[in-house]
Amino acid sequence: MLNFLRGEILLLQALPVGAIAFFVEHDVMHAGQVFSLIAAGLLVVSIACASMRVAHHAEILAAKAGEPYGTMILTLSAVTVEVLILIIMMTESGQPTLVRDTIYAAVMLDINGILGLAALLGGLKHGEQPYNDDSGKTYSVMILTAMGISMVVPDFIPEASWTYYSAFTIVAMLSLYALFLKLQVGQHSYFFSYRYPKMRTKPQEEQGHAEEQGSTAKSVAIILVGVAVIGLLAEFMSAFLNDGLEGTGAPLALTAILVASIAAGPEILTAIRAALNNRMQAVVNIALGASLSTVILTVPVIEAIALYTGQPFTMAMTPVQITMAAITLIAAAINVNDGETNAIEGMTHFVLFATFIMLSILGL
Repeated sequence: MLNFLRGEILLLQALPVGAIAFFVEHDVMHAGQVFSLIAAGLLVVSIACASMRVAHHAEILAAKAGEPYGTMILTLSAVTVEVLILIIMMTESGQPTLVRDTIYAAVMLDINGILGLAALLGGLKHGEQPYNDDSGKTYSVMILTAMGISMVVPDFIPEASWTYYSAFTIVAMLSLYALFLKLQVGQHSYFFSYRYPKMRTKPQEEQGHAEEQGSTAKSVAIILVGVAVIGLLAEFMSAFLNDGLEGTGAPLALTAILVASIAAGPEILTAIRAALNNRMQAVVNIALGASLSTVILTVPVIEAIALYTGQPFTMAMTPVQITMAAITLIAAAINVNDGETNAIEGMTHFVLFATFIMLSILGL
């Protein structure tokens, strides 16, 4: 038991942090905006630590299940965290563009940030890194379709008709993902896997891996508890952040980037480790799979909440966002078309990610 508690210290620290935040919330807000921002920063660190343990146990399940189930578990756990944080922050802040900006930020972070950085570092270390090009093509066309339906077309929908199109979007996204999921784990599962050369492992390492994995039930339970704890901390973080940024004129996009980064943090570490170990298929599945899951699963949940509450929100991207998304998806479609990545391709995406950050700082 003691070893278990010691191993889960990054997750367990969130419990006292949440308790402290509960008791001092009003005092911190009355103390001033600076204290609210400091409290929000501490909560972000706590959430990031807890997310790392959630991702760790998702990786354990992933290792047992194999591809494509492995990265699917990891991306779905991250999307669950993201949706939970989004729902809480929407309730707290009432920002009508928060969901749109967060989904857009997540796609930029996943494709340009994760894929770009991983391909860059992996390419510098290993040169060209192979993967199954069928996965890249499938992910790219589905991301393009999902973003077009849910984040471009709404700009042309009259306000009086938003409920009808919103309902259609929910059905379309869920139908698209249901078929994709069926094929991903069924007859087209080989699209998302790659047969790597067998690597020799030392007996001591094999024993360490066996001890690390533990039981499946334990990992599932920790993931569920972790998601719940992260949701609790996110509620306090949202309150402190909104209070600290009120009246400062800070771009709203920064909040969206923060939400996307919290959810994607564990994926970034996992993808970089995979790239440095010359396992680019896992990187492609994580980066593009996370982007697809974010768009195709977040939209129906938030759209359903909007229909239930009768409060519409802005899903149509701005011209700058549409331009950046188009450049990103075109570059991704070209780069993942040949079954190999290299440092040059990674650098192109990372420059796009830097451009996205610069535009966000400028409030665009």
